[in-house]
Amino acid sequence: MTDAPAPDARLVRLVDDDPDLLEAQLQALQLAGFRAEAFTDPAEALGGLGPDWPGVVLSDVRMPGMDGFQLFERIHALDPDLPVILLTGHGDVPMAVAALKQGVYDFLTKPVGGGTLAAALARAASSRALVLENRALRRQQQDSAARETRLVGQSPFMQHLRETVARMAETGGDVLILGPGGSGKETVARAIHRQSPRRARAFVHVACAALDEARFETEMLGAEPQGRALRAPGRLEAAHRGTLYLDEIDALAPALQARLLALIEAREIQPPGSAAPRPLDLRVIASSRADLERLMQEGAFRSDLYYRLSGVTLTLPPLVERREDIPALFRHFLLAAAARLNLPVAPVTGAVKARLAGHGWPGNLRELQQFAESHALGLTPFDPPQEGGEAPGLADLVAEYEAGLIREALRLAQGNATQAMTRLRLPRKTFYDKLARHGIKPADFRPG
Repeated sequence: MTDAPAPDARLVRLVDDDPDLLEAQLQALQLAGFRAEAFTDPAEALGGLGPDWPGVVLSDVRMPGMDGFQLFERIHALDPDLPVILLTGHGDVPMAVAALKQGVYDFLTKPVGGGTLAAALARAASSRALVLENRALRRQQQDSAARETRLVGQSPFMQHLRETVARMAETGGDVLILGPGGSGKETVARAIHRQSPRRARAFVHVACAALDEARFETEMLGAEPQGRALRAPGRLEAAHRGTLYLDEIDALAPALQARLLALIEAREIQPPGSAAPRPLDLRVIASSRADLERLMQEGAFRSDLYYRLSGVTLTLPPLVERREDIPALFRHFLLAAAARLNLPVAPVTGAVKARLAGHGWPGNLRELQQFAESHALGLTPFDPPQEGGEAPGLADLVAEYEAGLIREALRLAQGNATQAMTRLRLPRKTFYDKLARHGIKPADFRPG
């Protein structure tokens, strides 16, 4: 008897129509530490093979019904990267060359030494493991990118935003995204890129506030190598056939605004030291938290750059204006933090719900994400007390929760106090007493 191979041994699927030879090969491979599966029928050997199958196929060439080459073609159609090694008792150099050109991993002539065969199978198994590992990493990156660009929420604004992003992604035009800090401008920009035909190319993020005027040309255009130095492509070249994201475009000095506009409109670049210009094909998405029209009127932002970028403009509201999305966003951030930190998902307590409902979230999505990450780590869900102060007690938390419910009722009623108090089932005097206590004004929730 032969010892059973370890559960994590490399997997080999043997295919040979001769049962005696098949049994001998099976035992030899098990002794060599492989985990082998034996088949006398090539058609049956195809069962279960596919992109996720983790092993290697070792097959005889001459078999009735379906020979080794035909078996290889069927496997190649299932997964071109699944290694197939063919064995033949008839040495034929042209046949071996043709097989290798078609994609057969290796071609061996019988009789083949045990060491030679084991080495070939080990190489093929390592190759297969690397392919599957790379595929898994790509899936993780895609899943991560999908999480980063997911537009979470079911508010009317978010439903409209998702529809708008899908349309804009296909058009290919430049986009200007406006909104307060932390409102999700970069997330929207990445979502547009991920849904566009340019998704396979780079999304190049440029923090305009960090661009140094002295290094602007090198940063954006790159530089040709000098001596043994490696060539350093600039941001524009890196974004070629992809998306260039200009974050906080208003932070650029006027001189750099003019230079950037010239580079974008030229649709070609010529890095310092290069012999000829290179084509430039990119989509530009810019963002700003500032009122660019006001800056343009004040002379702080170039009108030609503004009109170049603002053909399509998206304006994102602060988080407080779409409160119904906050629970779903918090859950999204909490799950992401728990997965990244390898922690169990922390329960959402009443105190957390009160915070979500009552807090104003001046930092918008960024603040909400930080709160979710703190909660995932088991830290206090409340604001840290001021020096010498105390953490909020139950009465404070209840008041904050109550204020949040009143604000939500007024938002849904568009500032109509009668509808809001009906929704909350409160008497008129009690409702107005609570408004005064929490400093809430129905007029703040009326449209326009």
